[in-house]
Amino acid sequence: MDVRQLQVLRELGELGSVRAVADALRITPSAVSQQLRLLQAPVRVPLTRREGRILRLTEAGEALAAAAVDVETALARARQLAEELQQAPQGTVSVSAFNSAATAFFPALARGFPASAAIRVVLTDEDVEQRAFAPLTASYDIVVAHRFEHTAAWPGTVTAVPLLTEPLDVALPAGHPLARRRTITARAAASEPWITTHAGFPVGAIIDTLATVTGRPVTVAHRVNEFTVAAELVRAGAGLALIPRWTTPAPAGVVLRPLADVRSSRRIDALARPENLTRAAAGAVLAALRQAGQRLASGQRGLSPCGVPKRGHRLLT
Repeated sequence: MDVRQLQVLRELGELGSVRAVADALRITPSAVSQQLRLLQAPVRVPLTRREGRILRLTEAGEALAAAAVDVETALARARQLAEELQQAPQGTVSVSAFNSAATAFFPALARGFPASAAIRVVLTDEDVEQRAFAPLTASYDIVVAHRFEHTAAWPGTVTAVPLLTEPLDVALPAGHPLARRRTITARAAASEPWITTHAGFPVGAIIDTLATVTGRPVTVAHRVNEFTVAAELVRAGAGLALIPRWTTPAPAGVVLRPLADVRSSRRIDALARPENLTRAAAGAVLAALRQAGQRLASGQRGLSPCGVPKRGHRLLT
């Protein structure tokens, strides 16, 4: 006995003929008869009786058809409740992000989902190699990850939702001779000492590209994964570094310039196992992350990178 069989019995009691039931449910008359036979099989008393060519419900059939109304009503209430839950989702959603994304996205989530909200967001920073981001989805509902255009795509076992495409600019002290230029060429950049990431992190591959483009080795003075620390080392005159344009504010005394002839942008994506995104609460958090990414990009679109001198300061090309 299932809901479809009960629905057929109910419609037969209300419509009075197999043909009418078939038309109402948009199935064939033979399908109606088959559903009635399947419903009758486990029931010891007859549910229908023939009166000439008309099939009518017995007293037992009428009682079961009345119960079918209760079932349909309960299902309707459940569907309505499901819709209401989607409109006002609740539950706990765990989110991890690498450090600079955590700086940019976590405050937006904290403001959007305060302690009093129906959705509880649990935030954790996880700064790992690119290949380790997808496995983190076993521990977190949503993983904010980044990869560069020259690196492998995310595995097909996770759903990747784009949040932001962010350029990485050359960070240099405000008093550095190259700071007067609008853009920094690979040849000019390769002649300077660099602060870059540890092996296995994709920023290092961009530094390797500088060496390939210019045909000269690049001196790596320091290896630091945290962009804010790298920016402080730049301010101290320890070398140049690649710094994200929007998610890592440059400190006073440090300016950012686009890298002219080497592509240096990264994709920031939200990774999740597909089944996790079926939860309304996870969908609401994902929507908040996308909105935060749009705000980051739109707030900078059309503007020069951080640290561009004010009008009246001459920039060299």
